[in-house]
Amino acid sequence: MAVQASEIKKLKTEQRNPATMEIDLLPTLEMVKLINDQNRILADVIDEQAEQIAAAVELITERMSRGGRLIYFGAGTSGRLGVIDAAEIPPTYSMPPDRVVGVIAGGDGALRGAVEHIEDDPLVAAEQLKALGLNQNDVVCGIAASGRTPYVIGGLDYARSLGAGAISVANNKQSEIGKHADIAIEVETGPEAISGSTRMKAGTAQKLVLNLLSTCTMIQQGKTYSNLMVDVKATNEKLVARCLNTLREIFPTEETEKLKTALNEAGGSVKLAAVIVRTGLPAAEARAELEKQGGHLRKVFGEA
Repeated sequence: MAVQASEIKKLKTEQRNPATMEIDLLPTLEMVKLINDQNRILADVIDEQAEQIAAAVELITERMSRGGRLIYFGAGTSGRLGVIDAAEIPPTYSMPPDRVVGVIAGGDGALRGAVEHIEDDPLVAAEQLKALGLNQNDVVCGIAASGRTPYVIGGLDYARSLGAGAISVANNKQSEIGKHADIAIEVETGPEAISGSTRMKAGTAQKLVLNLLSTCTMIQQGKTYSNLMVDVKATNEKLVARCLNTLREIFPTEETEKLKTALNEAGGSVKLAAVIVRTGLPAAEARAELEKQGGHLRKVFGEA
């Protein structure tokens, strides 16, 4: 136990932050500013990992082209962030919910309550991934602020044993989980404002990295046109307005009624409506053309 404690103490995410030693003596405003000052480093340290993040996106994109999935997994805050990112993909990009999946140690109950002891078992993640039918077309992304969580190591090892892609996201350099991954993303966020509270800088950095992984992958999948969300569907009044506004951005000179008609013919799909407007094809033929081009509007429009 003493050896484990000494190992933990070496991690920068576990050390005391000299800048916040007297944080409990500060007025509230100064406290807020001091904590936020600690967050300013995040964009820079993530930028240092840009090549690894880009390589991870390309790996995920290649496996998804085979029909594979992206599966996040982690314990505690790390696991919750993976579940959140996965949950946001279907409504944003109309991606089927089984293509980007979030798994957390302890199961769904751990989303709201702590199930801390599970993270020490390297077999649990393998069992969860096995239950999902993990295969060589998939990519897993194991997340751990410390970079040493046995749960994550076990999941990465299981994934690699099947030939699945394995990505790790840690907040310490030369992480243990990185040694068990094909691509190691190590965003060193340093000591937290409150020692060891890795839901703070480390968690925020993880959220930013996962946003990059999923967003860039969705762009590669043709889920955007320029910087517009064209794979969202109009399923309520707010989304109908958003979809119409998106079509106006693509076709600023077209009449609103024409755009409304196309959106209706497309069943609320902005992307399909855009093909109908641009080509004049009926919905079924427009859909076939879109599928032929892998769902990329740029290709349909001859812009790629």
